[in-house]
Amino acid sequence: MWTELTQFLPEVILMATELLARPGDLPEAAAPVPRHLSLALVVIAAAQLMIVLDATIVNVALPEIQRALGFSGASLAWIVTAYSLAFGSLLLLGGRLGDLYGRRRIFITGVAVFSVGSLLGGFATSEAFLLSARALQGAGAALAAPTALALIATMFPPGAPRNKALGVYAGMSGAGGAIGLLLGGILTTYVSWRWVFFVNVPIGLSLLALSPFALVSSGRQRGRLDIPGVITSTAGLALLVFGLTEAAAGQDGVSHWGDTKVVASLAAAAALLVGFVFIELRTSHPELPLHLLKSRRRSGAYLMMLLLGTAIFAVFFFLTIYIQTVWNYSPVRAGLAWLPFPVTIIAVSTLVARVLLTRVGVRPLLLAGPLLAGFGFLWLSRLSVSGSYWPDLPPAMVVVSAGLGLMFVPLTLMVVSHVRNEDAGAASGVLNVGQQIGGAIGLAAIGTIAWSAVASSVQDQVAAGGAAAAGAAAQSAGAIPTPILYQALTDGFSQGLFVAGMVTLVGFFVAIVTTWTPGRIRLSSAVREDGIQPCDEALGTCEAAGA
Repeated sequence: MWTELTQFLPEVILMATELLARPGDLPEAAAPVPRHLSLALVVIAAAQLMIVLDATIVNVALPEIQRALGFSGASLAWIVTAYSLAFGSLLLLGGRLGDLYGRRRIFITGVAVFSVGSLLGGFATSEAFLLSARALQGAGAALAAPTALALIATMFPPGAPRNKALGVYAGMSGAGGAIGLLLGGILTTYVSWRWVFFVNVPIGLSLLALSPFALVSSGRQRGRLDIPGVITSTAGLALLVFGLTEAAAGQDGVSHWGDTKVVASLAAAAALLVGFVFIELRTSHPELPLHLLKSRRRSGAYLMMLLLGTAIFAVFFFLTIYIQTVWNYSPVRAGLAWLPFPVTIIAVSTLVARVLLTRVGVRPLLLAGPLLAGFGFLWLSRLSVSGSYWPDLPPAMVVVSAGLGLMFVPLTLMVVSHVRNEDAGAASGVLNVGQQIGGAIGLAAIGTIAWSAVASSVQDQVAAGGAAAAGAAAQSAGAIPTPILYQALTDGFSQGLFVAGMVTLVGFFVAIVTTWTPGRIRLSSAVREDGIQPCDEALGTCEAAGA
């Protein structure tokens, strides 16, 4: 049965992309370098930006969507969850499909699926319709995202060309969330909530037209799909994201970590993922070649990306709610408030790729980045009800985004360096999984801490006599007086931002351990053109290709 499924699934994928792929695909080893690397970079960067911003672009449109389609308060969150659930659970599969059946082909398939999902989402007329479209978007993103990074790793020559490409890719990855909030606010206010979905369609069509000419084609690799591994990893990651999402405390401050469905989901996820590891150890054609995790640097990069995802997603969520509720910003103004974030990340990522990597190397950047970003998150945690946009937000945002900009390119480089060509997609998929699972952990764990602190602050203020007679009357009617609510949100979200800062600072210690090289020689001569320190066989610091 497994053999039949293994033979059938690749054929379905190949049939789906046959009309989009150019004829005459070459074996991976013989893939030529494209003549127009700049065009290839534009295609890859645009796809990555489209995928990342869609995780946040709907956030500011949620109230409009709720009114238009009649979503209940409990089901509204699933507009975000449906995307992250499909995206996070299928990433490993997407990366491996690219390795086995051609990265350009799977990339094009992913963009096509994502575009169709976006089109359907814009035309949605019911809850089920929209949630299905969001899941389809997530599935397309899971195919395109890991193959996009793998295409950079295999198409761009090591050194300056690859560093430049990684700088652009990292800038899009880091800035996409903030750009999504900005674009979502503008489209929702001046056009319609439907355009947060429709906006992807012309971009997707342009990418589909350019990809066959801009990207190098690649044929099928030897090997077959690891069906048991696909089933256990996909189900395990899906249950993990679902359990974390359902566990988070809501605005009432009530935690759901002890709920039966949460405990059952997380326990089943743990069992499936442990089973996945045992399957990968025994199979000759693993979905995730576990030798990729033997590299201390690469495993460190995955862990640091997990930590960054935990902090960033939570901060986007808290600050967006805060400035719209407490400071009474409109969706457009709230989106514009994030402008320093993407601008700084893109600028610093470009500087890192073009200058700093070759001058100082990976390690100093990965040591400085978490310290800078962590300090910025702690700065943001000093929220005040009476505060204002300037100087409370922009300086701290610049510090956070500068720290993130220092890290994204080196982390990506550590993942794709010393990886065999046939494993580039799998290695890239794990990096994306780390970011997505980190986001789910952040919204669940840090969200629980923040909302619990909000509820506790309300109770403390009422107990201390903070509610006047009018406030008491409002509470008896089921409302919380505005001054108490604003102070509670400030207290709770400040605590959440503080925790996000501490989580980010943990990355500093991870970097110390995972990037340390025994017998390191003088810095000025210790850096190759791609920013990775050269190995020394005598000292045992080499990482063999494919490690």
